[in-house]
Amino acid sequence: KGGKKGVKKKAGDPFLKKEWYDIKAPSVFGTRQCGKTLVTRTSGTKIATDQLKGRVLEMNLADLNKDEDQSSKKVKLCIEEVQGRNCLTDFHAFSLTRDKEASLIKKKQSLIEAHVDVKTTDGYVVRLFAIAFTNRVEGQVRSNCYAQSAQIRKIRMKMVDIMSKEAGAGQLRELVKKLIPESIGKEMQKQCSSIYPIKDVHIRKVKLIKKPKFD
Repeated sequence: KGGKKGVKKKAGDPFLKKEWYDIKAPSVFGTRQCGKTLVTRTSGTKIATDQLKGRVLEMNLADLNKDEDQSSKKVKLCIEEVQGRNCLTDFHAFSLTRDKEASLIKKKQSLIEAHVDVKTTDGYVVRLFAIAFTNRVEGQVRSNCYAQSAQIRKIRMKMVDIMSKEAGAGQLRELVKKLIPESIGKEMQKQCSSIYPIKDVHIRKVKLIKKPKFD
């Protein structure tokens, strides 16, 4: 008869089999060395680099660019390639933090949201989500500032146009450069305020829908 039934396998410390790898952020960001990640050492058919590829890491933009003013933005990076002990990452997603989004939403104003899928010149398909709020005019007596639904539709169409134009004009890295100083939001605010005064215009989220083969 085989071995005794119910013999417990001696549990070794799983962390003895793991190695640390450094994470390198894309060159768009100020800090290239942005963290470490753990992976089980290569054993048999389980190769460590294959387990690392495709991992998604979330960072705060304040840490990536050493700028506290950007702490309300989060960036997700995806590990695409492993060289030695370095993991090379690519942009994966972008979003505003929960507390930033919550601080913008108030009553007695209209919230306008728009989203659009755009293909960048280097073959990435990104989905951008924008958010805007109506603003009071100087010297306004009425307590609320609700826009009419037709005005909201016009603003939304304009927001979609601007997002498509700004994101589709260049490569993905150029889009990331525009997201950091929020130049797209400022452009939307400038162009849409002729329809109805708006404020707090932000790209609240960017998702990668499709990416080309990583070279």
